[in-house]
Amino acid sequence: MKASLHNKNIIIGVCGGIAAYKSAELVRRLQDAGAQVRVMMTASAIEFITPLTFQALSGYPVHTELLDPQAEAGMGHIELARWADLILIAPATANSIARLAAGQADDLLSAVCLASKAKLAIAPAMNHIMWASPATQQNIQSLKNAGYAVFGPAAGLQACGETGEGRLLDVAELVSAASQLFTGGQLAGVNIMITAGPTYEPIDPVRYIGNRSSGKMGFAIAEAAIEQGAIVTLVAGPVHIATPQHCHRIDVETAEQMHQAVMADIDSQDIFIATAAVADYRVLEAQSQKIKKSADDLNLSLTPNPDILKTVAALSTPPFTLGFAAETQNLKHNALLKLKNKNLRMIAANLVGTESRDNTHTSKTQQDLGFNQDSGFNQDMGFNSEYNALQVFWHNGDINLERCRKNQLARQLVTLLAQHYKNEAS
Repeated sequence: MKASLHNKNIIIGVCGGIAAYKSAELVRRLQDAGAQVRVMMTASAIEFITPLTFQALSGYPVHTELLDPQAEAGMGHIELARWADLILIAPATANSIARLAAGQADDLLSAVCLASKAKLAIAPAMNHIMWASPATQQNIQSLKNAGYAVFGPAAGLQACGETGEGRLLDVAELVSAASQLFTGGQLAGVNIMITAGPTYEPIDPVRYIGNRSSGKMGFAIAEAAIEQGAIVTLVAGPVHIATPQHCHRIDVETAEQMHQAVMADIDSQDIFIATAAVADYRVLEAQSQKIKKSADDLNLSLTPNPDILKTVAALSTPPFTLGFAAETQNLKHNALLKLKNKNLRMIAANLVGTESRDNTHTSKTQQDLGFNQDSGFNQDMGFNSEYNALQVFWHNGDINLERCRKNQLARQLVTLLAQHYKNEAS
């Protein structure tokens, strides 16, 4: 698997050396590689380059104090330590290396490193004689033994006018070295758009046509795709679920709004996953004022909503399309029909609702999913549940994904999707 910095949280620790100016470019290049970057600076580093420079480049406040009154309980270093996937100290001076090797924690940089479970790396930069000294080399070995990666140093002309080993690695080399610490995942750098949740089609200002979709499956798939390195855009109907980290979320309410949001950015997507339960119809003319209750029947004229998934699959150069089919009966037949009629690459089908049954036989749909009569296939599954089961179909193939929590099921589905996507791309 190729290495990737997409969706990685990286803290750059800047120490007090002349090479500190190169850290500014490092921040930008890591962002270009897809990482989220925060900066912490030692007191000495501020003498060489201002925090304002890094704030302008990263877009976030720079951390300089061990005890941050703005952080919860003043424990800013703990918040930073938990946030990071990688802490890269560049430049790492002889003094900072010695402090880290000794396990000190009396300044922000050393405390964050000591409190973090993230990957740790240093990029040394110092006079060549300081670098070659037995004390520094012993400290370097101690950090390597503790699990630190050491990037460099390079050899060449130094700021002191002397030549030797001790220069900070070039920024491009640092970015490459950082990326090699991570396995990118099966979908590293792949653009994926996911729709999730229901749509609400207004009848009047207080009433709407909707459905029971919770959006949980779509959000779980977004998290699973992000874990595999994907760049995820999540178009969400009206749900109350926290946005997955590293996810670009677009909130919509109606099917037309979802259609517009999808089509506005679909050309840049490699994969489209349609988990949203989009209303098939909307009221032809929604009322601007609340409809008052009366003894008369209320008749609503409905008109079809745009078929988002079919529209995407019909593009001249469509993304890889994975659809969903929530069925109450005839699951396999209906899923295969949707796969064919909408020209999809894959479709994931699941049972929802309560299927009537007698005590003498098991339905063909239940048999297709591997459930017997007494398994309670429709209990705590599908809409508004933490559990689900799927039967996934593609041309000339299918597989059952057994009942489990939706986050586990999402990981299985994304792994399967990645395999098919790779096979088509190769």
